[in-house]
Amino acid sequence: MLLFAECLAGPSKRGPNDSGESSLTRPLNPRSRNAHSRHTHTRPLLGDPDLGLASAVLSFSFKRASLTSCFHRRSKRLTVLLSTIDAIAAVRSFLSTGLRISAAMASHVVGYPRMGPKRELKFALESFWDKKSSASDLEKVAKDLRCSIWQQMSSAGISYIPSNTFSYYDQVLDTTALVGAVPSRYGWAGGEIGFDVYFSMARGNATCPAMEMTKWFDTNYHYIVPELGPDTKFVLSSHKAVDEYKEAKALGIETIPVLVGPFSYLRLAKPAKGVEPTYNCLSLIDSLLPVYKEVILKLKSEGATWIQLDEPTLVLDLESHHYEIFKKAYEYLGSEVSGIKILVETYFADIPAAAYKTLTGLKNVTAIGVDLVRGKKTLDLIQDVGLPDGKLLFAGVVDGRNIWANDLAESISLLEKLCAKLGKERVVVSTSCSLLHTAVDLKNETKIDAELKSWFAFAAQKVIEVVALAKALHGSKDEAFFAENAAALASRRSSPRVHDPTVQKLASEIKNSEHRRSTPVVNRLEEQQKHMNLPILPTTSIGSFPQTLELRRVRREFKANKISEEAYIKAIQAEIGKVVVLQEELDIDVLVHGEPERNDMVEYFGEQLKGFVFTENGWVQSYGSRCVKPPIIFGDVSRPKAMTVFWSKYAQSLTKRPMKGMLTGPVTILNWSFVRNDQPRSETCYQIALAIKDEVEDLEAAGINVIQIDEAALREGLPLRKSEQANYLNWAVHSFRITNCGVKDTTQIHTHMCYSHFNDIIHSIIDMDADVITIENSRSDEKLLRVFKEGVKYAAGIGPGVYDIHSPRIPDVEEIADRIRKMLDVLELRVLWVNPDCGLKTRKYSEVKPALINMVTAAKKIRTELASAK
Repeated sequence: MLLFAECLAGPSKRGPNDSGESSLTRPLNPRSRNAHSRHTHTRPLLGDPDLGLASAVLSFSFKRASLTSCFHRRSKRLTVLLSTIDAIAAVRSFLSTGLRISAAMASHVVGYPRMGPKRELKFALESFWDKKSSASDLEKVAKDLRCSIWQQMSSAGISYIPSNTFSYYDQVLDTTALVGAVPSRYGWAGGEIGFDVYFSMARGNATCPAMEMTKWFDTNYHYIVPELGPDTKFVLSSHKAVDEYKEAKALGIETIPVLVGPFSYLRLAKPAKGVEPTYNCLSLIDSLLPVYKEVILKLKSEGATWIQLDEPTLVLDLESHHYEIFKKAYEYLGSEVSGIKILVETYFADIPAAAYKTLTGLKNVTAIGVDLVRGKKTLDLIQDVGLPDGKLLFAGVVDGRNIWANDLAESISLLEKLCAKLGKERVVVSTSCSLLHTAVDLKNETKIDAELKSWFAFAAQKVIEVVALAKALHGSKDEAFFAENAAALASRRSSPRVHDPTVQKLASEIKNSEHRRSTPVVNRLEEQQKHMNLPILPTTSIGSFPQTLELRRVRREFKANKISEEAYIKAIQAEIGKVVVLQEELDIDVLVHGEPERNDMVEYFGEQLKGFVFTENGWVQSYGSRCVKPPIIFGDVSRPKAMTVFWSKYAQSLTKRPMKGMLTGPVTILNWSFVRNDQPRSETCYQIALAIKDEVEDLEAAGINVIQIDEAALREGLPLRKSEQANYLNWAVHSFRITNCGVKDTTQIHTHMCYSHFNDIIHSIIDMDADVITIENSRSDEKLLRVFKEGVKYAAGIGPGVYDIHSPRIPDVEEIADRIRKMLDVLELRVLWVNPDCGLKTRKYSEVKPALINMVTAAKKIRTELASAK
């Protein structure tokens, strides 16, 4: 029977380190299809006897000739099993021995980055949007990326390969397209949803604003918020999930199709415009489920044997009636789509005991996926409660949200505890969440030194870690791979590059002080107005202006030493001059220098701080085609010298109007970086706060009297469980106050926040004690204003955004004026500012100029109306 297993498995695979490079980075080879088919048919044997039996029989049927040759060549005592009955008996006998095929140890990846290692999808999307390429050109790039990813994972040895995790914009928007929940303003008349409607929902069009965009749980990824109401009619309107499953199958690769689960889809939705704000979108579950049933049955008819339904909202604080809704939904799906196995995947936090009990009690749910990186308590829950017989646990032990190499020894220890409780055949090694949130491939980094590089693992390397752990768990440990991992971890723990006792001492000393400005904000605003003499409804922008191709070329050439520092400075100063002149022509009241010297609002600062390292191609999708390249914080953080003073001082010299000094706040730098995992995040944040404090005080000394410290990501870092939120908000708000507690009353401190749910943390925002906050408002249907309608008093200056900069659409004067009027219904005139939702970096000047003209004109129009009313 061992011989039978060897023949069925096909050729053995090399270990993760044998080739000297990640198997996920090898180019697509169409001629390798047969090999991938072989792995596909044998892969499911582990942990799933029924599916393994069917797959093995199918594999046996396809390869009887080669098996016959193998048996006759290797054993005289074995005869060829030519009938299906004999084949079934043989495979059943093989499975009953408890043996498993080492090349197909049970392993799983929740999802994978979709942009490509060199942002291929980004460039294809933007070319298509600019009408420089066709839809078929875009589709070809997308197909090549998908096929490459599937083949790479198959070659690596992943047992359960996901499909339908690719997206042209966002997986929640894909679900909206799947179920036909298109808002009426987009004029969709039914049928298969195409690019025109799809991208209009994501980006808006000439006549319609885009749908709201907000943060995906506590990540820097943004999703498009579904808009639902009692009139919503669900209908299957996209065959993307089925098409991509078939696409992988044509390559000989069996996949597990992935859908956003119905419960989470409705929980992440909001009432559509005109629908009562208290409307419960979960009330639509009964009308939504038949569409899920339909698509799952279509997948089953194409040969799918598994479906992965992502239900991350199960890790949130839910009420008992939520669990009842979830239970009924999955009982319906289980009964209506029998014969296909259901994996319910959770991630980003511990799964609550009530959710775990509900999930494990569903007889038609075959497997559950849990995050054991951020969900440390889940292991205790599994140990205490166990898992019903016949169910599998997809154990997320490889971190999908950071770039640190896995501690393989620690993960094996954890997995062995699970196996002792559940049995090895019921544990599948997995990632903690989709690898969408990490960089693609470490192989593409040529400038990071060997020591640092040994501490990292990007998505490609994490796939290898998953396979290595699965093999080790089943007695096929790659000793060299594990030894190399242990050496790298030891190097990191002891490296003097990581630890700076002086920084650690300074950070520890600041914890017990309030670090709050002594004068109340109302009095500070009075002093600041005496100095600046601003009109009512002062106008400003958030910070960045468009980054032109010429500007990017100058920065790139300077970085590559192709132009001198003198030439670089001259070019940047010229750009600053243009931006200042433009703003004065537009009659904006408080100016910005446009940030032409900055590649990214976090990367720019990280490059000048100690304790950071940067990648060349460590891109991560933020939304749509927008990618960021998060810095890696590997050590204690300090500021060797001033970072922005030179440019801000020059910009202020060009104008008599107030010029904002532009900084990124400590919490945002933390949350938009890959953060070290060897100390609490709060410790790292305090270190960054001290560095930014030095910069604030240097700006003030240089004559900059308005300083903006952006905390765009404050809400993003809020823990998902309410019991953990107060502690985070305490140290996050404290970190912000540290940065500016020492400035004069006449120095005005601004901050900015964007694209998150802010109403539930408004009191913490007030506690930040900034003089002025600019905040996203327009794309989210002005729901920020509701908190003020409900009685929250805000004494500081506030600028709820008057137009959405993430859409090419240009709002007219009256639209903006109407937004300002709505703001004045709930906010005092003396505190209100007029500004866009966010920075203008991603827009073109052809969009920026008319939008800002309309914004300033609208502000002046309202000033005139108010003067006339008096």
